[in-house]
Amino acid sequence: MHWYWIDRITVFESQKRAEAVKAVTLAEDHLHDHFKFAPLMPGSLIIEGIAQTAGLLLYEAKGYKEKVVLAKIPKFTFHQINVVPGEILTYKVCLETFREDGGVASVQAYRNNELLAEGELMFAHLGQAFSDQSLFADGDMLDMMRLFRVFEVGIAADGTKLLDPECQERK
Repeated sequence: MHWYWIDRITVFESQKRAEAVKAVTLAEDHLHDHFKFAPLMPGSLIIEGIAQTAGLLLYEAKGYKEKVVLAKIPKFTFHQINVVPGEILTYKVCLETFREDGGVASVQAYRNNELLAEGELMFAHLGQAFSDQSLFADGDMLDMMRLFRVFEVGIAADGTKLLDPECQERK
């Protein structure tokens, strides 16, 4: 994965919920084109940040075994879309269902406790039919979890500290 639309995971409860933050800054190239003298964070990238947060939650819930992709956005509403540099977004996701083939999350985006957007996202697991496809490399999602510090704040389904699976294998 080449583009990260979250900066850090702040809450991670296995198989339940996660929260992430995104600081919007002028250092981001897309803001120079959208729009040149009045930069705004595009709504599509807000959705992508929420999807990355929810996707990591589903990836962990399935035991780090299958790649997860956003499959469908059945319901999504923007209440406001004027997100500008200098603002911090908070993404909140709740995993509603997860099955063999994917899962569904209810999601919200906030700015300073003000609801900006909410909806529902559906995810699919890429099974063996996609094993020869290089949509993204093996280990990318686990590396994202490390980068966003999930294992520093994560709580496993049994209430214990969430551990990095590669660290567990070395013991």
